[in-house]
Amino acid sequence: MQARLRRLEEGREPWALRLQALFACIDLLILAFFILGPYLRDTPSYLLIDYAIAAWIGIELSGRAVTSTSLGAFFKRIMTWIDLIILVTLLFPDALFNFAFLRAMRVWAVGNSPLVREGLRWAGWLVYRDVVRACINVVVFLFMVTGFVYTSFFYGRDAGEGFVDALYFTVATVTTTGFGDIVLPGTLGKLTSVVTMIIGISLFVRLAQAIFRPHKVAFSCPTCGLQRHDADAVHCKACGELLNIPNEE
Repeated sequence: MQARLRRLEEGREPWALRLQALFACIDLLILAFFILGPYLRDTPSYLLIDYAIAAWIGIELSGRAVTSTSLGAFFKRIMTWIDLIILVTLLFPDALFNFAFLRAMRVWAVGNSPLVREGLRWAGWLVYRDVVRACINVVVFLFMVTGFVYTSFFYGRDAGEGFVDALYFTVATVTTTGFGDIVLPGTLGKLTSVVTMIIGISLFVRLAQAIFRPHKVAFSCPTCGLQRHDADAVHCKACGELLNIPNEE
């Protein structure tokens, strides 16, 4: 059972990739529920869906615990702690709504799974893997900051207006446009703006680098350890070692 669950989580067999794709679709639906949460929170079905997602994440955590070599290794994984926090926020949605922004990290986990690599390979777009990951990082950061800003500063407003204002402020701050028509109050608001600008512009620079710089492959040089090389490199640029880079196309 442990070996089969590990193959399901990390395997590249067709059946494993199909199930990983199904789980990724579920994660996207969960993210859609989180985004629509401000509009659905007053409906009778909100808590039902909320607890159903909590049950699903609990099952995933149990499966990951089974596949881990030890409990220590299980708790060393960053996604374990993120999912545990998400699970608690789902079980106590009214008391811990301020931590709901962490739920967007589920999409970050999808971007770092074997599914994205194999999907891009199948489509012939493996050279754009870094671009796709950079885009996912930007999107996840935008939703995380929007969720934090909404729950911390706009939660008492009308659901539609409050969430849109939080998203508008986040995009304006991350892009350093800074129109100034929406400003977060107090010391917490200023610190939030500073952190958002610093991390946001860094992610956009990383995205620009992934788009415009020449494509390189991840391959460790056996002599000097240089990790990235030109796709057609024969020798390492750092030490001159003869390379044998496998063809990923």
